[in-house]
Amino acid sequence: MAVTFAADGPVATITLDNPPANSYDLDMVTELGDAIEAAAADEASRVVVVRSSSEKFFCAGADIKAFLANDVDANMEMIRTAHAALRAIAAADKPFVAWIAGHALGGGLEIALACDLRYASAGRFRLGTPEVTLGLLPGNGGSQRLPRLIGRGPALELLLTGRAVTPDEALGLGLVGGLFADDDAFAAHVQKLAAGPPVALAAIKRCVHEGAEQTLDEGLALERALIEELFRSRDATEGLTAFVEKRDPEFVGA
Repeated sequence: MAVTFAADGPVATITLDNPPANSYDLDMVTELGDAIEAAAADEASRVVVVRSSSEKFFCAGADIKAFLANDVDANMEMIRTAHAALRAIAAADKPFVAWIAGHALGGGLEIALACDLRYASAGRFRLGTPEVTLGLLPGNGGSQRLPRLIGRGPALELLLTGRAVTPDEALGLGLVGGLFADDDAFAAHVQKLAAGPPVALAAIKRCVHEGAEQTLDEGLALERALIEELFRSRDATEGLTAFVEKRDPEFVGA
């Protein structure tokens, strides 16, 4: 399979594994959607990491030869399938984290953009949306998610030129949230995230993703409703008590 899901306690993993560059077609996008669905449904995991098996590529995007061979209807089937798969990440009640340790280009970067958090390794690879150089636009959410993430001006500069950036520049733009020296350093960070309160993490995701599609007043009403639920939760009681008692909290997800 080109995409695999592995459940291993609080941190689950979705791995892109389609050598040499993880370029995807309809079958791979379908597998990605299945893996996202499995990860969202896995009760033991609290965080899902999306990563690559390749040392050189996170994902180089769509298979260009497949685009040429397909008719428009076939290409649009892949686009619609990708949209549904990536939108499911926002609907999941746990954080999805992209670990970018190789080139993330075109649709590959769009997979990372759909995740809640993005981190990169220090390296000489590039991140970008080169679709304009092919006479296209980023069709798997990039034209919408990138401006919302880094702002309209910086996003337009990348989208209209097709320019790719280094991990350091990606960090400066806010495209990634941090750089890590290696897998071990990243894994330690994710373990800390996985130790957080699942109910609150899910509520924060819902506030941000649903609130972005609502008016400010509607978003604030959602925030009030969800924080009231959290005040009634065992995790909030544990978190507040642990703070007062000056100890680490032990969240149970209820």
